[in-house]
Amino acid sequence: MARRDHNSHRNEYMPEASYDEASRARYRRRAARAGGSGSGGFDNGISVIQKIFLIAFALVALRLVWLQVIQARELSTAAEDRRTNVITLHARRGTIYDRNGNVLAMSVECKTVYANPQDIEDPTRVAQILAQNLGGTVNTYLPDLTEDTTFIYIKQKVDMEVAEKLEEELYAEDLYGIYFLDDMKRIYPYGETAGQILGVVGTDGYGLTGLEYYYDDMLSGEDGQMIIEEGIGGVPIAGGAYQVVEAKNGTDIVISLDINLQAKAETELAKAVETYESESGSVMVTNPRTGEILAACSTPYANLNDLENTDPAGLNLKLVSDSYEPGSVFKVLTLGIALDNGLVTPSTVLTVPPAVLVGDDYVYEHIDRDYAEQLTVREILAQSYNTGTAMIAQDIIGAELFAKGVDRFGIGHETGIDYPGESAGIVTPYPEYDGSTCGFMSFGQSVAFPMVQLVRAFGAVANNGTLTTPHFLIAAGGEEVHWRSGGRAISPEAARMLIECMRAVMTEGTGVHGQVYGYDIAGKTGTGEQSTGGSGYTDFHYTASLCGFANADDPEVLVYVGLNGVRYLASASSSYLFATIMEEALNDMGVQPAI
Repeated sequence: MARRDHNSHRNEYMPEASYDEASRARYRRRAARAGGSGSGGFDNGISVIQKIFLIAFALVALRLVWLQVIQARELSTAAEDRRTNVITLHARRGTIYDRNGNVLAMSVECKTVYANPQDIEDPTRVAQILAQNLGGTVNTYLPDLTEDTTFIYIKQKVDMEVAEKLEEELYAEDLYGIYFLDDMKRIYPYGETAGQILGVVGTDGYGLTGLEYYYDDMLSGEDGQMIIEEGIGGVPIAGGAYQVVEAKNGTDIVISLDINLQAKAETELAKAVETYESESGSVMVTNPRTGEILAACSTPYANLNDLENTDPAGLNLKLVSDSYEPGSVFKVLTLGIALDNGLVTPSTVLTVPPAVLVGDDYVYEHIDRDYAEQLTVREILAQSYNTGTAMIAQDIIGAELFAKGVDRFGIGHETGIDYPGESAGIVTPYPEYDGSTCGFMSFGQSVAFPMVQLVRAFGAVANNGTLTTPHFLIAAGGEEVHWRSGGRAISPEAARMLIECMRAVMTEGTGVHGQVYGYDIAGKTGTGEQSTGGSGYTDFHYTASLCGFANADDPEVLVYVGLNGVRYLASASSSYLFATIMEEALNDMGVQPAI
């Protein structure tokens, strides 16, 4: 009974236990450990580990996205680069031919020599072999062969035969470190002849001067490439992937030069420059009906096969780039303007005084006289009277009509010649004329321009009054090239009357020494004083020139010659050079004598 009452007391005041206190305490201690299942225990430990794994997985996933998506193209390219090699397939630059099919410029295979100094064990001996084959001395190459680098150029554009001999000698002595790249080089079979016209091609294969530069887009073509798959050591994998993009060769062109006539012009001009102690000289030969340039040159010349010894001035054609006061050859244009406007005829008689007031200055003749003369217009041109020409310009034509006529002849405007560096010259526009402009300009003073403009103007007279565009290109890629007309300078009737006056220059006037036996030549001499840049004119410092065409009734050849900085009159210098080159041109072009 007492026992039952005691238990009843416990049941009243104590809750019923589902486990003992010792077990509960042990559980709590375990739960408090890392990895436990309670708060901060086993269940929480699993959560931490899961988070770590999730973060790591996320990082890996992000890295994969970065590599496979964002950097995929870059990595793929890098991997491709490591197992592929790209070989350049060089395009052949277009060949340049003269009008008769002679090769003037062509591209041939060659080698570029380079070194990896890290591979060279005996630089002195290697330098000796390089000097024996490529020129120079041991000291020319030794500094490069001992450079702290893995690549350095030794020499570019080496002829194939030279490169092959060099390679054989190095191989025979087990000398390594010199390597060879395929390349192309430009060669000029006629050497120095026409070098000024053809121009220079740089080491990168692009034109730098002359026609090589002007027609570079047409001539250069596009390089191709071959991509091959390689294994270890750079050995091509048999059956491996490869891709070829074929090179597109440049376009072949035909130019209007006659290389034999060009050679003759250059030879005779050089002789004349020396004979007459001229600073420089120029020659241009054209077909006045078409504007085709048969020969053109100015001293000094350019030797494209020896550029190191070529005067940079030889890379410019002075006829195109340099301006000169033309002198009396300009009288042809003045008279042409008067004839075209119906103001005179060749037989019109004028009373020409010994001096004519032009602005504030008097114009005199090269021959002293103190009396007036009765002269026909034809005689004024034949004997090259400055006074008579100034009278025609000032008193008969008038300044405004004169300025319009000069403009129609294309003076002061680029001709459009297909050669780089053309200048427009210095020609006073009509609104800026003063009291002397018209008078002085009428006989070729106070005006300066490249002589290609004069060639075009004389060509218009020969071509029934119509201007042509002076040009070299006549065919490209087998297709004929057509050049536009430059418009009408004077009427056909005015041109016919002007030719009559120009004949007299060559038969009884200042141009008699330029005559070629059996041919009917129309032309005009000029002895142009040259301004010294604001301080007047230098005595006995002329541009002596003669420009003319044959046969006068049906011209096929036009010749301009000019000697710059010479002390001789045109009648005693350039006239002789004109006759020599005109005779050669008439023979080369097959022009029959008129009588």
